[in-house]
Amino acid sequence: MESVEQASRSARTGIKPRVSLIIGGGRSGKSSYAQQYALGIVDAQQKRAYIATAEPMDEEMKARIKAHQDDRAGRFLTREEPLQLAQAIEALPASVEVCVIDCLTVWLGNLFYHAGIPNGRFAEQSALYAVLEHPPCELLLVTNETGLGLIPADVQSRAFRDVAGWMNQDIARIADTVILLVAGLPLALKGSLL
Repeated sequence: MESVEQASRSARTGIKPRVSLIIGGGRSGKSSYAQQYALGIVDAQQKRAYIATAEPMDEEMKARIKAHQDDRAGRFLTREEPLQLAQAIEALPASVEVCVIDCLTVWLGNLFYHAGIPNGRFAEQSALYAVLEHPPCELLLVTNETGLGLIPADVQSRAFRDVAGWMNQDIARIADTVILLVAGLPLALKGSLL
């Protein structure tokens, strides 16, 4: 269901905000690509949002999160949300025109950690897909392609790979644009390059 703010924005512009899926392997340049695009299309911090999904589970992850926070400081309105991603998107201020969500596979890992292996998909995934059908602003969703490596050796890892692959397929169907990053180079799989 479209909110009043979404309906107002759609009425003003006449178009639904675009949903883009940015996919690739680890250190492929996905996050940098999404951030640079967001920085280039709007000129003010209050118009750019960043929803970070990482949870500080250990010292190394705490250091990573801090480095990312420092990198975004003053450039994005940042929300940290490890589980309730749909609600975080819906709660964005009306001033936000573009939002980077980084990263879906980390978010999925959080769901696995807190709830275990799902039977099908998590309710949080279904809630996210519903929001993506009527986004409040342009959304750039960063995710990892997890299916290009070896078959994982344990049940939980295989289940994660499967659910992540199905999630990426579901979102790719909804998305207006799908960009694959390899070695920092973008390739449009659906739509055109951002």
